[in-house]
Amino acid sequence: MSKRSRLEQTLLGQPSDRTPIALWRHFGGDDQRAADHAHAVLWYQSQFEWDFVVAAPSNVYSVSGYGLQDAWTGDASSQRTIVQPLIQRSLQWTELRPLDPLRGELGKLYDALNLISDVLQSNATPLLPVIYSPLAQALRLAGRDQLLRHLRTQPDRLHSGLNTLTETTLRQIDSFRRLKLDGICYVVELADTSSLSEAEYLSFGLPYDSKIMDALSRQWWLNILRITGSSPMLRLFVNYPVQAIQWHTYDEHPSLDEGLRLWSGAVVGGLSSRDDLLLGTPPIVRDAARRAIQISAGRRLILSAEGPHASSVPLANLLAARDVVKPTGG
Repeated sequence: MSKRSRLEQTLLGQPSDRTPIALWRHFGGDDQRAADHAHAVLWYQSQFEWDFVVAAPSNVYSVSGYGLQDAWTGDASSQRTIVQPLIQRSLQWTELRPLDPLRGELGKLYDALNLISDVLQSNATPLLPVIYSPLAQALRLAGRDQLLRHLRTQPDRLHSGLNTLTETTLRQIDSFRRLKLDGICYVVELADTSSLSEAEYLSFGLPYDSKIMDALSRQWWLNILRITGSSPMLRLFVNYPVQAIQWHTYDEHPSLDEGLRLWSGAVVGGLSSRDDLLLGTPPIVRDAARRAIQISAGRRLILSAEGPHASSVPLANLLAARDVVKPTGG
């Protein structure tokens, strides 16, 4: 069975030859050059033959063009460190202007995707780039405390900034139509009860998410919504036009079985990037994977972690996750 056929069966809730699996990571340093980023992603895929590929550029790639100061400090997560938030005063939200999606860090991702897709097309491996939500981009520009302060004291100015961030993201999605993609991995942040109330997310998150969702190409058949945080507001997202939702299904609320009841599409998860992949052992990884497959009855589950794994994850743990689904080809 081909990767696409296996995934399509899973998205429909139908049995396939095996549970599909995909893990991904950032490539710190390499993500600063399109050719190096493409090479790193393709090398990683060649080692494990995941059922789809997620191209995860720098965690700040979407906002670097606004003037954000960041640096590569060798973090084990392969993410860049924000040296100083760009937004210090609420009025600065109104000064943001849309970016060109073919220049700067946005352009580097476009070029890397072009290189990656040319290779993956030869064996029909689906490709998804990471796109951060406008509110997630705002979080990087201002930092958590400043963003929440502006959200609650200067909402009109923040809305102005979110509109600009949304416009840039829409331009990026429009540019992606020229590439051979199968969907996107859309990352939502602050949509958890420890950060915002549901009413706040409905005001500062959902309207901008909706614009992004409306702009997705109808030819993209594998769109994943990734919700970060310890208590994700999953019920707010069950009507988003995506095919799969990803969150920390391992030991957070909602659990994997609760999420499968709330959401009619596929779930991406079952493993903990920290407790299983990073700090665990091959038997721990295998047990967690088998437990997830059992809970899902082998349907509507794409075995993965709740997000990118650290660059220091033991190779044996990645192999254990790959081998537990007993691949039969594709």
